[in-house]
This record gives sequence, structure tokens and C-alpha cells, in this order.
Amino acid sequence: MTQDNEKVLMKIRQLYESLFSHNGYGEMKIEMRILKKGQKEVIIHCGKQYRYVVDFYRRPEKDAKGVG
Repeated sequence: MTQDNEKVLMKIRQLYESLFSHNGYGEMKIEMRILKKGQKEVIIHCGKQYRYVVDFYRRPEKDAKGVG
């Protein structure tokens, strides 16, 4: 995993721990959008929005029957 992915995962864990320890209701939502040039935008909604652009490389897709 790239260093950018590690930053995203650390933020998700931090926000989860904060929500879990909060004495009340909390909500977290994660969106991912494909960008050009082999990147994805990851948006974490948790009171505020935390935005990250992360490099990714497509893996070959399985055939239509799901075998392979």
C-alpha cells in the first residue's frame, strides 16, 4: 500500500476511535471517486470532510462469468 493510503487509514482509525468513545450518536461516511492519471479521491465525512488523492493501479478484471 502507498504512503497516501496509510494516511487515509490512519485518519479513518482516528475518527472511528473518536466516534466510538463519544457519549452519543456519531456518523462516518466514506466516498471514493476515480480521477484521471491512476488516482482516486477519498472523501471521509465525519462532521468535517477530509479529502485525500491517492495513486492506484487497476488490476485486470475477472471475466464476465466471475471465473479467473
